[in-house]
Amino acid sequence: MSASATNKIPFLYTSVLYFLGFFLFLEWIYPVQQITDTSNLAIFIVYAAFCFIISMFQMKWWLSFLLKGLTMLFIIHTLFLPYTFLSKLWLQSFYIEFAFNIQALVQQNWYDMTALFRSFLFLLLIWLMSYLMYYWFVVMKRIFLFVLLTVIYVTILDTFTVYEADGSIVRTFIISFIAFGLANFFKVIDHESIRFAWLKKTSVWLVPLIAVVLFSTLVGYAAPKFAPKWPDPVPFLKSAAEGAGHSGAGSGIHKVGYGEDDSRLGGSFVQDYTPVFQAAAKEEHYWRIETKDVYTGKGWEPSKDPSYQEQQDGRIALETFDPGVETERHETIVEFQGNTNIEKLLYPYGIRQVEAESDTEFLLDENTGEIRTQANGKDVSLATYTITYDYPSFAIDQLRETTAEDPSDIKEKYTQLPASLPARVGELAKEITAAADNRYDKARAVESYFGRNGFTYQTNDIPVPKRGQDYVDQFLFDSQKGYCDNYSSSMVVMLRTLGIPARWAKGFTSGEKIADNIGDTDNTYDVYEVTSANAHSWVEVYFPGSGWVPFEPTQGFSNLTDFHVDVENLDENAQDEAVEAPSEQDKEKPEQEMQQEKEAENETATTSATADNSGFRVSWGYVGIGGVLLLLLAIAGYRLRFRFKTIILSIKFNRKTGAKTFQEAYHHLLKLLKHSGLAMEPGQTLREYAKRIDNRYGTHEMGMLTDHYERMLYNNKMEQSQTETKKLNELWKNLIKRISA
Repeated sequence: MSASATNKIPFLYTSVLYFLGFFLFLEWIYPVQQITDTSNLAIFIVYAAFCFIISMFQMKWWLSFLLKGLTMLFIIHTLFLPYTFLSKLWLQSFYIEFAFNIQALVQQNWYDMTALFRSFLFLLLIWLMSYLMYYWFVVMKRIFLFVLLTVIYVTILDTFTVYEADGSIVRTFIISFIAFGLANFFKVIDHESIRFAWLKKTSVWLVPLIAVVLFSTLVGYAAPKFAPKWPDPVPFLKSAAEGAGHSGAGSGIHKVGYGEDDSRLGGSFVQDYTPVFQAAAKEEHYWRIETKDVYTGKGWEPSKDPSYQEQQDGRIALETFDPGVETERHETIVEFQGNTNIEKLLYPYGIRQVEAESDTEFLLDENTGEIRTQANGKDVSLATYTITYDYPSFAIDQLRETTAEDPSDIKEKYTQLPASLPARVGELAKEITAAADNRYDKARAVESYFGRNGFTYQTNDIPVPKRGQDYVDQFLFDSQKGYCDNYSSSMVVMLRTLGIPARWAKGFTSGEKIADNIGDTDNTYDVYEVTSANAHSWVEVYFPGSGWVPFEPTQGFSNLTDFHVDVENLDENAQDEAVEAPSEQDKEKPEQEMQQEKEAENETATTSATADNSGFRVSWGYVGIGGVLLLLLAIAGYRLRFRFKTIILSIKFNRKTGAKTFQEAYHHLLKLLKHSGLAMEPGQTLREYAKRIDNRYGTHEMGMLTDHYERMLYNNKMEQSQTETKKLNELWKNLIKRISA
């Protein structure tokens, strides 16, 4: 289209058409957060709007390039780089990241690309699309192809992923037909050489167009609809691709969250970070909902139908551990978020009393531990309630010394296994526990087995057992990848093959701490936000004299139960292990190490000067200048040593997984904290130190990193999955950024 023709159409109207294209482009961005692990989606949407505005005003190419490029780099800086924007260290870090990822691209190692580089490519794609959309919608006014691709894209995601495109398809219809009308309207004006000034009442043309589109939308939305002739094509397509393989309730991709039907486990899911509830509590703990005791070979079921008993005055008569277990009385306040609809009580171990609305009834099923909430005879989801509970602490020595026989009813009920269970599952359990001579050590051996034998925590590409294939056997010997259901079910089944009573528990983990030290001085609480992504399953093992004790076999998760572990002795116990704690000497005398490094640098410089002088005569003036330069470099290197080490470890952390790499990164973090004036106090444990650091910076990263570090001290051969390494890397970088700020 010629420039003269373009000028006939006011800027306002071409801008409307262009931004209709922008809103259509957003339909490509919205699903990204649900079908990938992308976070901070709002930043990418804001950048898209910024690029579209720059393109709309058609600035000079160099100014447009400068504005879009600098904004993109600033977003990268905000999300990933802890240094001053465009400083020398910033540029060095960016260059190292870029060079590493280019090498990964050349070698086709797609999974090695870092989050920084993937975000950079995503921002670059948005930049390019802002130009292409202007060309398609404003210059050429040929928008049909992009509209068609958008419809195909949205419908494919709606069919094959958890993304619900109900609203998206309606928005696409409205935007597309209004854009079609405007584009054709402008084409007629251009083709017929009609001067826009003649159209004094533009609303005469535009209002009917918008009215027809909106009316069609309302009719389509309100009109009755036939049920789909083919409701779900996915099972058929999968069976056709797999040679008509078996597909059941566990197949397909699901969204993570709490569900009641566990009869058929398996299959992939995507994360859902929708908040479920917030809780004010003094301790991190599991939020228990129920247990199941019958393993079918495909999943879990209760052994009998529910039998609910009303609990009088909110007093809950549920005992999961014996009275002799040491406890501490606490209270926690639960407040549900949004439209959460869980008609059951979420409670910590040791629940004693619940306070809620006056007309609320609590019904307990002793077989599963499920507590339903009712009002006026109907199940209801409570908005908030307060729980009083006795927080248990299990003595490891007592658990190890357990010799009493299990009660016959517990033995019979919680060692049940299907006759179809392959014998090699029991053989593996015996092999794992061969060196253990008590129930506790056997449970710990099975619990830690997964971390030493190549098992990975993964939520995508998880197989569903085929017909005649056992769920646990398939995980242990075939896939060796999965999430909490795989790990917890496998541990329960293996313990049962050894005659140890165990059951499968489900609920939520403690979530993420969003506030701490809330309340008065003598009675403070931490506030945790629990999302659907925190839905979890774990293991309970029975110990005569102690009761049901929780265990956590899932890779990347920590057992939230207190076992009286003396953290102060961890360093001494781990001196001969592959993963070593920093020694007291290292903690107390980092200045000595720094001085030795400085002396080594000076010694190297002196040796070099001597060697040069022995070969030929040089000017003492040049030697003096060189010496000063070397001294300045040594001083600069000494002052910036922590920054350089951080950059090196960050790259190493991205490329390598394992205990050694994490150990080095954690030790560097301890040194950096001491250098910042936050050294460990004499006699302070790692956990106490971590809480102090988290309180100082208002975060939870140090506690999570320390928890993972302590678990490594127990399991010296524990391996990390890519997902876990990525999470630890992000926590480590965030904390480094806070310290360096």
